[in-house]
Amino acid sequence: MNREWILRVTCPDATGIVHAVTGALASLGANITESQQFSSPDSQQFFLRLQFVTAVGPGTDAQSLEASLAEVARRFDMTVSLQPAEKKTKTLVLVSKAAHCLNTLLFQQSSGQLPIDIVGVAGNHDSLRSLAEFHGHDFHHIPITKETKDRAEAELSRLVDDLDVELIVLARYMQILSPDLCARLEGRVINIHHSFLPSFKGAKPYHQAHARGVKIIGATAHYVTPDLDEGPIIEQDVARVDHNRNIADFVQRGQDVEAAVLARAVRWHAEGRVLMDGHRTVVFN
Repeated sequence: MNREWILRVTCPDATGIVHAVTGALASLGANITESQQFSSPDSQQFFLRLQFVTAVGPGTDAQSLEASLAEVARRFDMTVSLQPAEKKTKTLVLVSKAAHCLNTLLFQQSSGQLPIDIVGVAGNHDSLRSLAEFHGHDFHHIPITKETKDRAEAELSRLVDDLDVELIVLARYMQILSPDLCARLEGRVINIHHSFLPSFKGAKPYHQAHARGVKIIGATAHYVTPDLDEGPIIEQDVARVDHNRNIADFVQRGQDVEAAVLARAVRWHAEGRVLMDGHRTVVFN
């Protein structure tokens, strides 16, 4: 009986990294099934993602594998992450009123396309409760006003802790997280922005785009930071439009792109394909 693992490595660039890591795995009888690497000329950092298979037995559990890689990690000053390939990321989805992104995430998760475990859906409106519950997920209504924002964020933080949440997805959640909460959850919150950043900001972006006669519309999935809409970008995509399309067409095309881009970003994060390189990402997709 075999088990597949995902290994991610980040370290200063140097000669012999791949040889050292793969040699350590070979000594354990591991078989590498996927390998991707990148050497950043800007940051002088090296990034490596491996998937490998081991026989289930003594010496091939996570603790033993990490111990076997420890000497290599020390030698090259590595940050190492190891997880079973079958692991599903515990995910909380935050929503407001728009259903398109949530619907795509729920469908892809239930059909096995997304390696996540949606442990709950929370919203500042109650509009999407029926959609979440139809797919078998608990819905948590956390209303937010200017006066109750601090209490609402405290309730959200308790929910994250109680559900042991590993990833939060803002599926068109029309609330701004506080700087303190962003800092606490750094690298664990993915947002979908309704434009090909940087572009039309604020309310009714597709109406603005239509008024300006744009030829492409798009969406950007990024990690959330205290700097609004400026977090490291994971994925982007665009759709072509022209003068024949009305505003409803713009909205529909835009929502289709948003849902697809967000789902890809969530999948790549859950599969350990996104590594941080300063304010940028390395995505082994």
